[in-house]
Amino acid sequence: MAEWLALAEAAMRPLPGRAFALRNNMALDHAEFRVAAAGWKQAFAAQPGTRWALYFDDTAAFISALYGAWHAGKTVVLCADTLPVTLAQLSDQVDGLAGDLPEGYTTLQPMAVRDDGSTWSALDAQTTRLQVYTSGSTGAAQAIDKSLTQLAAEVESLQSVFGAQAADAVVQGTVSHQHIYGLLFRALWPLAAARVIAPRLFFHEEIAAALAQRPALLVTSPAHLKRLPEGVDWAQARSQLRVLFSSGGALPEDAARAAQMRLGQVPIEIFGSSETGGIAWRQGAAAAWRALPGVHWRIAEGQLEVCSPHLPNADWWRSADRVAATLDGGFNLLGRSDRIVKVEERRVSLTALEQALCALTEVAEARVLLLDGHRAELAAVIVPSVAGKERLAEQGALAFGQQLRRMLAEVQDAVARPRRWRFVDALPMNAQGKTTDAALRALFLPLQPQVTWMQREAQQVQLQLSIDPALAVFDGHFPGMPILPGVAQLDWAVQFGREAFAIDAHVLRVDALKFQRIVRPGMQLALVLEWLPDLAALVFRYTSEQGAHSSGRVLFALEKGGA
Repeated sequence: MAEWLALAEAAMRPLPGRAFALRNNMALDHAEFRVAAAGWKQAFAAQPGTRWALYFDDTAAFISALYGAWHAGKTVVLCADTLPVTLAQLSDQVDGLAGDLPEGYTTLQPMAVRDDGSTWSALDAQTTRLQVYTSGSTGAAQAIDKSLTQLAAEVESLQSVFGAQAADAVVQGTVSHQHIYGLLFRALWPLAAARVIAPRLFFHEEIAAALAQRPALLVTSPAHLKRLPEGVDWAQARSQLRVLFSSGGALPEDAARAAQMRLGQVPIEIFGSSETGGIAWRQGAAAAWRALPGVHWRIAEGQLEVCSPHLPNADWWRSADRVAATLDGGFNLLGRSDRIVKVEERRVSLTALEQALCALTEVAEARVLLLDGHRAELAAVIVPSVAGKERLAEQGALAFGQQLRRMLAEVQDAVARPRRWRFVDALPMNAQGKTTDAALRALFLPLQPQVTWMQREAQQVQLQLSIDPALAVFDGHFPGMPILPGVAQLDWAVQFGREAFAIDAHVLRVDALKFQRIVRPGMQLALVLEWLPDLAALVFRYTSEQGAHSSGRVLFALEKGGA
């Protein structure tokens, strides 16, 4: 392996032959990095002001501009995206922009220079600065200031723990270097360790093809690992992949197993934040989190506190993460105490999203929550304004929700916009007049089981019902031992009977009602419905492989000549 290169000295002199990056399948060495950095250094040095925002699609181009700006004495601000609202907010806080920005923005360009090979002074690691922006619990974007000292401590920590596994593998990745995780794992760490940095990947087919070419490590996120398709040929990728990193949110255990099966590696998960940098790691979704070298942690009032060289000082920093210590000296995460959630690899402020929705003329009140599942989804409960109620009546709920989602496009990217919507006259409130998370979640629970019509005849039908554990009827019935209520079985029989036999009448009474076996979540039920027109009666029977569950007869008040 090549000699380790301290980040403060990474651009001091050109190092021909030292690995740097790939671009258009062509290898770039460190000397070419230094030439590009020299062009940026002169361009930045000729500009007034000290704060410059960078956004580049290509990681190699980004690193060159980053070091050029640093050696010109500039503080670099990472532009997380190029949404209009992001650029508008940054424009008032920086002296200029450089990189791949939308049409209409003035961006700095590097100067065409020849690198004379002279030795530059090493960067002052304490005064060389970078800023990232992250969502605060109030919804306002917060600037996080990082010194090169902090960044260097972090990449040295990564090298000490994972360097032997990574060796000289090519660095492949799906995450952007414009965020702290990608910056460290796909830019700064490989620069210091002389690992080849490959262009960012997006699609599973290109991931498999890239990993198959030569020994590689993959820097990715739960967003990609939860969707690894079976139809892609992963065999060659498995043989070449040396280590697999995931960060940006907890990786579900089934996704970790699928990644191991298809990629041949158990993902190494990294836990941290923009504020703290890396805190801990684990390998295996059931494993406890272990602190990275130099990171100390403790629990205060149920929340995680850390003291780390990745922080700006030696003070203890309290996170919003609730944790519990494990017997082996690690800890388990128990959830957040604030309103910041992770969607895919994005950090989303629910408060900020609610504020953005309430700024729309169609919305009077809004509450946003994250619905868990194989794919976590943002969901919004909306009280429409007068104008919103008119739109809702004209368009219907589906189209109105899609319109609200489009209206958020200028302030939130697609991942950070709600996918599911509920429109209500008033937010649900408990006896204390509070809108609880549980009440909001209940609005998104399915009301009916998944149904397959097995047989349909004039006077008899048979249905197959899949009893989803998420059904609303299980909520509170009973905690710890959910049972399908008998009233739900009766209600379903009536609903499906009306649908099957076009019964347009109210229920008179229920006769011969029997409940013989309980129904638990996850069961498959057969429901037989028989319509007796002469008696205006609907006979129902629920059965499963365990036997009979319930039966009865519902009598309807039919007018003369009715169904």
